Parts: sequence; C-alpha cells; structure tokens
Amino acid sequence: MCPDCEDFARTVLLLGQLALYADTGGADLDFVEAVSTSLAVSLPEPPPGMFPSGDDLDGGPICPDAES
Repeated sequence: MCPDCEDFARTVLLLGQLALYADTGGADLDFVEAVSTSLAVSLPEPPPGMFPSGDDLDGGPICPDAES
C-alpha cells in the first residue's frame, strides 16, 4: 500500500472509532470535538482512484438524479 493510502486509511479509521466513542454513554465530548477537528484537518488528500471519476471536488459528488 502506498504511504498516502496508508495515512488516509488510518485517519479515516480513527475518525470512525472516534465517532463510535462519541455515541457511548459518558463520552467526553470536549475530547471528541478537539480530536475530531485535529484528525479532520490532518486528513491527507485521498489517494488516486479512491472515489469514482466524475466527482466534483469543489461542489460535492455529481448526483445521478440531479437535473443538468
């Protein structure tokens, strides 16, 4: 796996685990807010091929149901 792919996957995994922790009873939500913001900012660019082609990176994915 390429270094960028590994970093991206690890960061996404950590964000997912943090989201699960946030949903548990007694979770420290101040910690969740601080760490999730830091993780989101450190998220590297997604590796090439991670998302289907045709996505508009500035405005979100192209929706098949959207009128042109």
